[in-house]
Amino acid sequence: MRLRDRVAIVTGAAGGLGSAISERFAQEGASLCLADRNSTAATAAAVRSLGREAVEVLADVTQTASVNAMVAQALVAFGRIDILVNVAGVSSHGAAATLPEAEWDRVLNHNLKSVFLCTQAVVAPMRERRYGRIVSIGSILGKNGGNPRPWIDPSEQVRAGNVAYGASKAGIHAMTFYFAKELAADGITVNVVAPGPIASPMTTNFPDTLRGLIPVGRMGTAVEVADAVTFLAGEAASFVTGEVLDVNGGAWCD
Repeated sequence: MRLRDRVAIVTGAAGGLGSAISERFAQEGASLCLADRNSTAATAAAVRSLGREAVEVLADVTQTASVNAMVAQALVAFGRIDILVNVAGVSSHGAAATLPEAEWDRVLNHNLKSVFLCTQAVVAPMRERRYGRIVSIGSILGKNGGNPRPWIDPSEQVRAGNVAYGASKAGIHAMTFYFAKELAADGITVNVVAPGPIASPMTTNFPDTLRGLIPVGRMGTAVEVADAVTFLAGEAASFVTGEVLDVNGGAWCD
């Protein structure tokens, strides 16, 4: 029970990764504020089946008012916020040379601006209690310039993450470093989990040619990412802040 009696907000809680993190947190003793623009009923049911409390919040994490309302609901329900996990985001595919401006704006808005707004919104209540754990989902694509090898197979580019996605995740990594230094003296740690290719509905078209380049020989699972997030959210990681923890099966080593 690494998170016994902790209160966590998980954004993107209706999705595969958000629901896996929420369930793992519940197994470890946390109560959950489940935020998403879609219904989180299924995730809430799973959390409650594990004997933990779940509050469902419909939220648009790209809008300041909606984010502030989400945090307010969590505080009303539980009286505090110990952990924030920024999961909400969108995918994007295709070539940088032909990426529409509107797609760039959509991806940066959902993936980067949302993390800034949510992180900023929990600073005050965490500072008040001089405790907090903030974990955001980054990506291998924020480090490696993209998985595709268009000089070998141009078709890979069509079905794998593009520059907007990679830039948004690299932005999360950089933003984490700034928040980590700014909040360290307040007892708040700020970290990133950067997954490689994870089997999910978002990666059903992931090219087999790229799958075969993962050293461990398979794609990762949402549960494996959830375990990494749980570590960073717990007391065992109290001396870890400003870290980008890779969970990628050896696909990128640094």
